[in-house]
Amino acid sequence: MTAKTRLGIMMFLQYAIWGAWAPVLSAYLLDDLGFTGFQAGAIYALLPLATILSPFIGGQLADRSVSSEKLIAFLQLAGGVLLILAARTTSFGALAWVMFVYCLLYAPTLALTNSLAMINLKDSEKEFGAVRVWGTIGWIVAGLILSGWRRAGEGSDALMMGGDMLFLAGIASIVMSAQAFMLPHTPPKKEGVSPWAFLESMKMLKVRSFAVFMAITFVVSTELEFYYILTAPFLQSDAIGVSPANLPAVMTIAQFAEILVMAYLLSWALKKYGMRKTLAIGVVAWPIRYVIFSIGAPAWLVIASLALHGLCYVFFFVAAFIYVDKVAPPDIRASAQSLIAIVALGLGRFLGSLFAGWIQ
Repeated sequence: MTAKTRLGIMMFLQYAIWGAWAPVLSAYLLDDLGFTGFQAGAIYALLPLATILSPFIGGQLADRSVSSEKLIAFLQLAGGVLLILAARTTSFGALAWVMFVYCLLYAPTLALTNSLAMINLKDSEKEFGAVRVWGTIGWIVAGLILSGWRRAGEGSDALMMGGDMLFLAGIASIVMSAQAFMLPHTPPKKEGVSPWAFLESMKMLKVRSFAVFMAITFVVSTELEFYYILTAPFLQSDAIGVSPANLPAVMTIAQFAEILVMAYLLSWALKKYGMRKTLAIGVVAWPIRYVIFSIGAPAWLVIASLALHGLCYVFFFVAAFIYVDKVAPPDIRASAQSLIAIVALGLGRFLGSLFAGWIQ
Protein backbone atom coordinates (compact mmCIF):
# COMPACT_ATOMS: atom_id res chain seq x y z
CA MET A 1 0.00 0.00 0.00
CA THR A 2 1.50 3.32 -1.04
CA ALA A 3 2.02 6.19 1.39
CA LYS A 4 -0.51 8.28 -0.54
CA THR A 5 -3.16 5.56 -0.13
CA ARG A 6 -2.51 5.32 3.61
CA LEU A 7 -2.77 9.09 3.93
CA GLY A 8 -6.07 9.02 2.02
CA ILE A 9 -7.46 6.42 4.45
CA MET A 10 -6.27 8.61 7.33
CA MET A 11 -8.21 11.60 5.95
CA PHE A 12 -11.27 9.42 5.28
CA LEU A 13 -11.41 8.28 8.91
CA GLN A 14 -10.48 11.71 10.34
CA TYR A 15 -13.53 13.37 8.80
CA ALA A 16 -15.83 10.35 9.05
CA ILE A 17 -15.50 10.76 12.82
CA TRP A 18 -16.57 14.40 12.68
CA GLY A 19 -19.18 13.80 9.99
CA ALA A 20 -20.86 11.06 12.00
CA TRP A 21 -21.96 13.40 14.79
CA ALA A 22 -21.69 17.08 13.81
CA PRO A 23 -24.60 17.32 11.31
CA VAL A 24 -27.21 15.50 13.43
CA LEU A 25 -26.17 15.75 17.10
CA SER A 26 -28.28 18.88 17.66
CA ALA A 27 -31.50 17.05 16.76
CA TYR A 28 -30.64 14.39 19.37
CA LEU A 29 -29.81 16.99 22.02
CA LEU A 30 -32.93 19.09 21.43
CA ASP A 31 -35.56 16.48 20.58
CA ASP A 32 -34.43 13.37 22.47
CA LEU A 33 -32.60 14.73 25.52
CA GLY A 34 -34.69 17.88 25.86
CA PHE A 35 -31.72 20.25 26.13
CA THR A 36 -32.37 23.96 25.73
CA GLY A 37 -31.13 25.70 22.61
CA PHE A 38 -28.34 27.39 24.57
CA GLN A 39 -27.22 24.06 26.04
CA ALA A 40 -27.02 22.54 22.55
CA GLY A 41 -25.09 25.58 21.35
CA ALA A 42 -22.70 25.23 24.28
CA ILE A 43 -21.98 21.60 23.34
CA TYR A 44 -21.20 22.65 19.78
CA ALA A 45 -19.00 25.52 21.01
CA LEU A 46 -16.61 23.08 22.67
CA LEU A 47 -14.82 21.99 19.46
CA PRO A 48 -14.15 25.59 18.29
CA LEU A 49 -12.87 26.36 21.79
CA ALA A 50 -10.59 23.33 21.63
CA THR A 51 -9.42 24.46 18.17
CA ILE A 52 -8.20 27.72 19.73
CA LEU A 53 -6.30 25.76 22.37
CA SER A 54 -4.97 23.00 20.09
CA PRO A 55 -1.73 24.74 18.97
CA PHE A 56 -0.72 24.71 22.63
CA ILE A 57 -1.41 20.96 22.94
CA GLY A 58 -0.90 18.68 19.95
CA GLY A 59 1.29 20.98 17.90
CA GLN A 60 3.93 21.35 20.57
CA LEU A 61 3.98 17.62 21.36
CA ALA A 62 4.35 16.68 17.70
CA ASP A 63 7.01 19.33 17.12
CA ARG A 64 9.15 18.46 20.11
CA SER A 65 8.34 15.16 21.82
CA VAL A 66 6.32 12.48 19.99
CA SER A 67 6.12 11.24 16.42
CA SER A 68 2.95 12.45 14.72
CA GLU A 69 1.52 9.02 13.92
CA LYS A 70 1.90 7.79 17.52
CA LEU A 71 0.33 10.96 18.88
CA ILE A 72 -2.61 10.58 16.49
CA ALA A 73 -3.02 6.94 17.57
CA PHE A 74 -3.18 7.90 21.25
CA LEU A 75 -5.50 10.87 20.76
CA GLN A 76 -7.94 8.91 18.58
CA LEU A 77 -8.01 5.88 20.89
CA ALA A 78 -8.73 8.00 23.96
CA GLY A 79 -11.20 10.08 21.96
CA GLY A 80 -13.03 6.99 20.73
CA VAL A 81 -13.53 5.72 24.27
CA LEU A 82 -14.90 9.12 25.33
CA LEU A 83 -17.31 9.25 22.37
CA ILE A 84 -18.74 5.84 23.27
CA LEU A 85 -19.13 7.08 26.85
CA ALA A 86 -20.80 10.27 25.55
CA ALA A 87 -23.30 8.15 23.58
CA ARG A 88 -24.70 6.83 26.86
CA THR A 89 -24.54 10.14 28.77
CA THR A 90 -27.84 12.03 28.97
CA SER A 91 -27.36 14.87 31.48
CA PHE A 92 -26.10 18.21 30.19
CA GLY A 93 -23.37 18.71 32.80
CA ALA A 94 -21.83 15.26 32.38
CA LEU A 95 -22.09 15.33 28.57
CA ALA A 96 -20.53 18.81 28.41
CA TRP A 97 -17.48 17.65 30.37
CA VAL A 98 -17.06 14.43 28.39
CA MET A 99 -17.38 16.29 25.08
CA PHE A 100 -14.99 19.03 26.22
CA VAL A 101 -12.25 16.53 27.04
CA TYR A 102 -12.99 14.72 23.77
CA CYS A 103 -12.72 17.94 21.74
CA LEU A 104 -9.38 18.73 23.40
CA LEU A 105 -8.17 15.35 22.08
CA TYR A 106 -9.72 15.62 18.60
CA ALA A 107 -8.90 19.25 17.71
CA PRO A 108 -5.10 18.77 17.53
CA THR A 109 -5.55 15.88 15.07
CA LEU A 110 -7.05 18.25 12.48
CA ALA A 111 -3.72 20.05 12.13
CA LEU A 112 -1.63 16.92 12.75
CA THR A 113 -3.20 14.98 9.87
CA ASN A 114 -2.67 17.92 7.50
CA SER A 115 0.97 18.39 8.48
CA LEU A 116 1.70 14.64 8.42
CA ALA A 117 0.23 14.37 4.93
CA MET A 118 2.16 17.35 3.58
CA ILE A 119 5.45 16.14 5.03
CA ASN A 120 5.09 12.69 3.46
CA LEU A 121 3.86 13.68 -0.01
CA LYS A 122 6.43 14.15 -2.75
CA ASP A 123 4.70 17.29 -4.06
CA SER A 124 2.24 18.50 -1.44
CA GLU A 125 1.04 21.42 -3.56
CA LYS A 126 -0.14 19.09 -6.33
CA GLU A 127 -1.03 15.97 -4.33
CA PHE A 128 -2.60 17.27 -1.09
CA GLY A 129 -5.98 18.07 -2.66
CA ALA A 130 -6.35 14.50 -3.94
CA VAL A 131 -5.61 13.20 -0.43
CA ARG A 132 -7.77 15.75 1.43
CA VAL A 133 -10.86 15.04 -0.72
CA TRP A 134 -11.05 11.63 0.94
CA GLY A 135 -11.92 13.48 4.13
CA THR A 136 -15.06 14.87 2.52
CA ILE A 137 -15.87 11.40 1.16
CA GLY A 138 -15.46 10.02 4.69
CA TRP A 139 -17.91 12.64 6.01
CA ILE A 140 -20.45 11.55 3.37
CA VAL A 141 -19.99 7.83 4.01
CA ALA A 142 -20.45 8.34 7.77
CA GLY A 143 -23.82 10.00 7.13
CA LEU A 144 -24.93 7.22 4.77
CA ILE A 145 -23.85 4.51 7.24
CA LEU A 146 -25.74 6.24 10.07
CA SER A 147 -28.89 6.43 7.95
CA GLY A 148 -28.56 2.76 6.99
CA TRP A 149 -27.96 1.82 10.62
CA ARG A 150 -31.10 3.69 11.68
CA ARG A 151 -33.28 2.14 8.97
CA ALA A 152 -32.01 -1.34 9.85
CA GLY A 153 -32.72 -0.75 13.52
CA GLU A 154 -36.20 0.75 13.26
CA GLY A 155 -38.37 -1.02 15.79
CA SER A 156 -35.40 -2.76 17.39
CA ASP A 157 -33.90 -1.50 20.64
CA ALA A 158 -30.89 -3.72 20.04
CA LEU A 159 -29.78 -1.77 16.98
CA MET A 160 -31.10 1.68 17.82
CA MET A 161 -29.62 3.83 20.56
CA GLY A 162 -30.17 7.49 21.38
CA GLY A 163 -26.57 8.56 20.88
CA ASP A 164 -25.98 6.42 17.80
CA MET A 165 -24.10 9.24 16.02
CA LEU A 166 -21.61 9.47 18.90
CA PHE A 167 -21.27 5.70 19.08
CA LEU A 168 -20.49 5.47 15.35
CA ALA A 169 -17.96 8.29 15.67
CA GLY A 170 -16.33 6.47 18.58
CA ILE A 171 -15.95 3.26 16.58
CA ALA A 172 -14.43 5.20 13.66
CA SER A 173 -12.03 6.91 16.07
CA ILE A 174 -10.80 3.60 17.47
CA VAL A 175 -10.35 2.25 13.93
CA MET A 176 -8.32 5.35 13.05
CA SER A 177 -6.16 4.79 16.13
CA ALA A 178 -5.21 1.36 14.78
CA GLN A 179 -4.72 2.71 11.25
CA ALA A 180 -2.34 5.40 12.55
CA PHE A 181 0.35 2.74 13.10
CA MET A 182 0.29 2.13 9.33
CA LEU A 183 1.12 5.76 8.59
CA PRO A 184 4.62 6.86 7.52
CA HIS A 185 6.90 7.46 10.48
CA THR A 186 7.01 11.21 11.10
CA PRO A 187 9.38 12.04 13.97
CA PRO A 188 9.24 15.34 15.87
CA LYS A 189 11.19 18.25 14.39
CA LYS A 190 12.62 19.10 17.80
CA GLU A 191 12.98 22.82 17.04
CA GLY A 192 9.21 23.20 16.82
CA VAL A 193 7.10 26.27 16.16
CA SER A 194 5.90 28.65 18.85
CA PRO A 195 2.20 28.23 19.67
CA TRP A 196 2.13 32.05 19.69
CA ALA A 197 3.33 32.16 16.06
CA PHE A 198 0.01 33.58 14.87
CA LEU A 199 0.79 36.79 16.76
CA GLU A 200 3.54 37.51 14.24
CA SER A 201 0.89 37.93 11.56
CA MET A 202 -1.11 40.53 13.52
CA LYS A 203 0.87 43.28 11.79
CA MET A 204 -1.03 42.39 8.59
CA LEU A 205 -4.17 43.84 10.19
CA LYS A 206 -2.65 47.29 9.69
CA VAL A 207 -3.50 46.86 5.99
CA ARG A 208 -7.11 48.02 5.66
CA SER A 209 -8.14 45.48 3.01
CA PHE A 210 -6.81 42.56 5.08
CA ALA A 211 -8.47 43.86 8.25
CA VAL A 212 -11.81 44.07 6.40
CA PHE A 213 -11.27 40.56 5.05
CA MET A 214 -10.63 39.17 8.55
CA ALA A 215 -13.73 40.93 9.92
CA ILE A 216 -15.88 39.41 7.16
CA THR A 217 -14.29 36.01 7.80
CA PHE A 218 -15.25 36.25 11.47
CA VAL A 219 -18.88 37.12 10.68
CA VAL A 220 -19.24 34.42 8.00
CA SER A 221 -17.77 31.77 10.32
CA THR A 222 -20.46 32.54 12.91
CA GLU A 223 -23.05 31.68 10.22
CA LEU A 224 -21.52 28.23 9.87
CA GLU A 225 -22.80 27.16 13.28
CA PHE A 226 -26.39 28.09 12.42
CA TYR A 227 -26.14 25.38 9.77
CA TYR A 228 -24.66 22.72 12.05
CA ILE A 229 -26.85 23.38 15.09
CA LEU A 230 -30.21 24.38 13.63
CA THR A 231 -30.54 22.60 10.28
CA ALA A 232 -31.03 19.04 11.56
CA PRO A 233 -33.93 19.82 13.95
CA PHE A 234 -35.47 22.09 11.27
CA LEU A 235 -35.41 19.33 8.66
CA GLN A 236 -36.96 16.89 11.15
CA SER A 237 -39.77 19.33 11.99
CA ASP A 238 -43.29 18.79 10.69
CA ALA A 239 -42.78 21.63 8.22
CA ILE A 240 -40.15 19.68 6.23
CA GLY A 241 -40.78 16.12 7.44
CA VAL A 242 -37.38 14.42 7.01
CA SER A 243 -37.37 11.24 9.13
CA PRO A 244 -34.61 10.69 11.72
CA ALA A 245 -33.47 7.64 9.75
CA ASN A 246 -33.02 9.62 6.53
CA LEU A 247 -31.65 12.78 8.15
CA PRO A 248 -27.91 11.86 8.11
CA ALA A 249 -28.08 10.90 4.42
CA VAL A 250 -29.99 14.06 3.49
CA MET A 251 -27.40 16.22 5.27
CA THR A 252 -24.63 14.81 3.04
CA ILE A 253 -26.04 16.79 0.09
CA ALA A 254 -23.83 19.64 1.29
CA GLN A 255 -20.67 17.52 1.07
CA PHE A 256 -21.54 16.12 -2.37
CA ALA A 257 -21.84 19.73 -3.52
CA GLU A 258 -18.57 20.59 -1.81
CA ILE A 259 -16.69 17.95 -3.82
CA LEU A 260 -18.21 19.11 -7.11
CA VAL A 261 -17.54 22.78 -6.43
CA MET A 262 -13.95 22.13 -5.34
CA ALA A 263 -13.24 19.87 -8.32
CA TYR A 264 -14.88 21.87 -11.09
CA LEU A 265 -15.90 25.39 -10.08
CA LEU A 266 -13.32 26.94 -7.72
CA SER A 267 -10.41 27.26 -10.13
CA TRP A 268 -12.79 28.41 -12.88
CA ALA A 269 -14.34 31.08 -10.65
CA LEU A 270 -10.97 32.37 -9.47
CA LYS A 271 -9.78 32.75 -13.07
CA LYS A 272 -13.02 34.28 -14.37
CA TYR A 273 -14.09 36.49 -11.47
CA GLY A 274 -10.98 36.93 -9.36
CA MET A 275 -10.57 36.43 -5.62
CA ARG A 276 -12.82 39.28 -4.43
CA LYS A 277 -15.90 38.26 -6.44
CA THR A 278 -15.36 34.57 -5.66
CA LEU A 279 -15.35 35.34 -1.94
CA ALA A 280 -18.46 37.49 -2.39
CA ILE A 281 -20.35 34.64 -4.09
CA GLY A 282 -19.46 32.42 -1.17
CA VAL A 283 -20.69 35.01 1.34
CA VAL A 284 -24.03 35.45 -0.47
CA ALA A 285 -24.72 31.72 -0.91
CA TRP A 286 -25.60 31.10 2.75
CA PRO A 287 -28.10 33.96 3.22
CA ILE A 288 -29.87 32.76 0.07
CA ARG A 289 -30.22 29.32 1.64
CA TYR A 290 -31.47 30.80 4.92
CA VAL A 291 -34.11 32.78 3.01
CA ILE A 292 -35.28 29.51 1.43
CA PHE A 293 -35.30 27.94 4.91
CA SER A 294 -37.41 30.81 6.27
CA ILE A 295 -39.95 30.41 3.45
CA GLY A 296 -39.99 26.68 4.29
CA ALA A 297 -41.69 25.42 1.13
CA PRO A 298 -41.69 23.45 -1.00
CA ALA A 299 -39.82 20.83 1.01
CA TRP A 300 -37.82 19.63 -2.00
CA LEU A 301 -36.43 23.15 -2.52
CA VAL A 302 -35.44 23.43 1.15
CA ILE A 303 -33.58 20.12 0.93
CA ALA A 304 -31.97 21.06 -2.41
CA SER A 305 -30.74 24.34 -0.90
CA LEU A 306 -28.39 22.33 1.33
CA ALA A 307 -26.10 22.26 -1.72
CA LEU A 308 -25.48 25.99 -1.20
CA HIS A 309 -23.48 25.02 1.89
CA GLY A 310 -20.93 23.33 -0.35
CA LEU A 311 -20.77 26.41 -2.58
CA CYS A 312 -20.21 28.79 0.32
CA TYR A 313 -17.72 26.57 2.13
CA VAL A 314 -15.48 26.20 -0.92
CA PHE A 315 -15.93 29.66 -2.44
CA PHE A 316 -15.34 31.38 0.87
CA PHE A 317 -13.37 29.24 3.31
CA VAL A 318 -11.14 27.35 0.88
CA ALA A 319 -10.64 30.49 -1.21
CA ALA A 320 -9.91 32.47 1.96
CA PHE A 321 -6.97 30.24 2.89
CA ILE A 322 -5.67 30.59 -0.68
CA TYR A 323 -6.03 34.38 -0.40
CA VAL A 324 -4.08 34.53 2.85
CA ASP A 325 -1.33 32.40 1.32
CA LYS A 326 -1.07 34.87 -1.57
CA VAL A 327 -1.04 38.14 0.38
CA ALA A 328 1.05 37.11 3.41
CA PRO A 329 4.80 37.86 3.28
CA PRO A 330 6.75 34.59 2.87
CA ASP A 331 8.39 34.86 6.29
CA ILE A 332 5.04 34.95 8.17
CA ARG A 333 2.89 32.88 5.80
CA ALA A 334 2.48 29.99 8.25
CA SER A 335 1.65 32.44 11.05
CA ALA A 336 -0.99 34.10 8.85
CA GLN A 337 -2.61 30.71 8.22
CA SER A 338 -2.67 30.14 11.98
CA LEU A 339 -4.35 33.51 12.46
CA ILE A 340 -7.17 32.86 10.01
CA ALA A 341 -7.65 29.36 11.41
CA ILE A 342 -8.08 30.74 14.93
CA VAL A 343 -10.47 33.49 13.74
CA ALA A 344 -12.56 31.30 11.39
CA LEU A 345 -12.46 27.84 12.97
CA GLY A 346 -12.00 28.99 16.56
CA LEU A 347 -13.38 32.36 17.66
CA GLY A 348 -16.04 32.74 14.96
CA ARG A 349 -17.47 29.27 15.39
CA PHE A 350 -17.26 29.43 19.19
CA LEU A 351 -19.32 32.62 19.43
CA GLY A 352 -21.53 31.48 16.54
CA SER A 353 -22.39 28.28 18.42
CA LEU A 354 -23.46 30.19 21.52
CA PHE A 355 -25.43 32.70 19.46
CA ALA A 356 -27.19 30.03 17.39
CA GLY A 357 -28.07 28.14 20.56
CA TRP A 358 -29.45 31.32 22.14
CA ILE A 359 -31.54 32.01 19.03
CA GLN A 360 -32.92 28.44 19.18
